[in-house]
Amino acid sequence: MLDIDQVRERAQDIVARARAGGADAADAVFAADASLDVSVRLGKLEDVGRSESADLGLRVFVGRRSASVSTSDMSSAALDALVERAVAMAREAPEDAWAGLAPAERLLHGAPPQLDLDDGGEASPESLRDTALATEAAARDVAGVTNSEGGGASASRSVWALATSTGFAGAYATTAYGLSASVVAGEGSAMQRDHAHHAARRRRLLDDPAAIGREAGERAVARDNPGRLASGSMPVVFDPRVGASLLGHLVGAISGAAITRRTSFLLEALGTQIMPVGLSVRDDPHRPHGLRSRPFDGEGLAVSPVAIVEEGMLETWLLDSAAARQLGLEPTGHATRGIGGGPGVSTANLYLDGGHVPVETLLADVGDGVYVTELIGQGVNGVTGDYSRGAAGFRIEGGVIAGPVAEFTIAGNLKDMLLNLTAANDLRFRFGINVPTMRVDGLTVASG
Repeated sequence: MLDIDQVRERAQDIVARARAGGADAADAVFAADASLDVSVRLGKLEDVGRSESADLGLRVFVGRRSASVSTSDMSSAALDALVERAVAMAREAPEDAWAGLAPAERLLHGAPPQLDLDDGGEASPESLRDTALATEAAARDVAGVTNSEGGGASASRSVWALATSTGFAGAYATTAYGLSASVVAGEGSAMQRDHAHHAARRRRLLDDPAAIGREAGERAVARDNPGRLASGSMPVVFDPRVGASLLGHLVGAISGAAITRRTSFLLEALGTQIMPVGLSVRDDPHRPHGLRSRPFDGEGLAVSPVAIVEEGMLETWLLDSAAARQLGLEPTGHATRGIGGGPGVSTANLYLDGGHVPVETLLADVGDGVYVTELIGQGVNGVTGDYSRGAAGFRIEGGVIAGPVAEFTIAGNLKDMLLNLTAANDLRFRFGINVPTMRVDGLTVASG
């Protein structure tokens, strides 16, 4: 695989070619990655997959007109043809008053922060096979597990670079390792499945395979023979692995695209209270070996930890440069960039801060309700905030988690849900979005 200096030079080279070919401005991304995946089932190797790729994306501007192209052919002749095609396309594109590169004065200058994202290691197929087998075996050893959908282990390394005609050139490398298991409990039409997985930037930080396997098996067995809920209004408690989706809906509602198009249920909410006092939503791109850590954003801007919601108050939109110009604001360092097209926005390591209630106390305060461990479907309206999703989980009876339940729907409105959150104190950093156990009162539950 190409190293960091090589991918940076590739990105700089295509930007120089674009400027020489008639572009008024340009930026380019170059990504190279290699990955190895191993899957097993019922104690036997099922598949080994290895892939390598290198891709380049170029965006050019001719005045306020722009075009984006991409290629995996890195020959000099192919790159010259790519530039010629991109400039020709830009000259025929419609004008966009907000188009352009990020402000030069906001670009990251100097050495990027060191975030410990790359352990430089390589995993052998044999070591990944052994890890996958151990994970699945631990899951199958749980009493009540009747079948397996398999176990898996993976390793990858990526190098990503961005260069702009305004003088920015940056690159960084990341490694990623993962393991998972998915198993079945019960028989016939009453079978229930569940899974567990873990991912880390450095292999030494992966959970023990036996722990992940046991979690998958215990989750599946706990769901066996589910009952039905009585319909009505009741408190709903979200398990951390599904509660993160509520912050995902918040991110979508405060993205620059949603605000400029006026398609957000939080359109008028900036500077107002959208969550209870005491709760904050923070984004930390500098978290060491974080799954979404990055030294700069997709436009080359410096990034830093930020409070998106502070003590319940919405403090900022998430803006790339184009949306910021349209709104008369400054970009926030949340631009993200793929090989094709222009920037969008995304958070880095997002988390809900401020939960101080022990999980047992949070459940005890519920009395009778439902604990949700799985959400199904996409019944969320980003314009109105109306929320309706299928779910499965467990009854809460007398403040204690009781038997499994399935085939029910939870409904409400995201504005009300965010304002009525109660967070426990069990926050753990395991994903790109991390939340503790959360309770939302007064949701409508309809049993199937």
